[in-house]
Amino acid sequence: MTTDQLRQYVRDIPNFPKPGIVFKDITPLLADARALRAAVDAISAPYVGRVDAVLGIESRGFVFGAPVAYCLDAGLIIARKAGKLPFRTISETYELEYGTSALEIHTDGITQGKRVLIVDDLLATGGTAAAAARLVERLGAGVLGCAFLVELGFLKGRDRLAPIECFSAIRYDDG
Repeated sequence: MTTDQLRQYVRDIPNFPKPGIVFKDITPLLADARALRAAVDAISAPYVGRVDAVLGIESRGFVFGAPVAYCLDAGLIIARKAGKLPFRTISETYELEYGTSALEIHTDGITQGKRVLIVDDLLATGGTAAAAARLVERLGAGVLGCAFLVELGFLKGRDRLAPIECFSAIRYDDG
């Protein structure tokens, strides 16, 4: 399935979650077995044989992180919002439009020297993925890349993540 065919499964929801925002709803893609398989295959393909672990970012990053980890024969690490993980964690804050938030991972989730692929459903401004990358690096591992189903290119999130390699299955360059 081509990028244009995948794009047909993403619908725009105007003025959600607030006026002026056009939300990219991926639930039609998730509901279609062929589209979901094509999306997971597209996200996985550039990284075959290159990663030791996949870090999925809460929450839709879990939806793609787990099957991508499976395809890559890699482990899965989950990055959650503060206070949601039961074991010892490290935390990294990042900026939101209306303040700050934090991501946490278990301190034993990533071992030193591992090659980690960060996976999420959407790349917008890059703040969440950048926080995830800092967590990986703080534990002595390397960020091999960041992979997303959808990228809103006009928000320049890729620039914020440079020099980390980024891949997006679907890219929108106009807002």
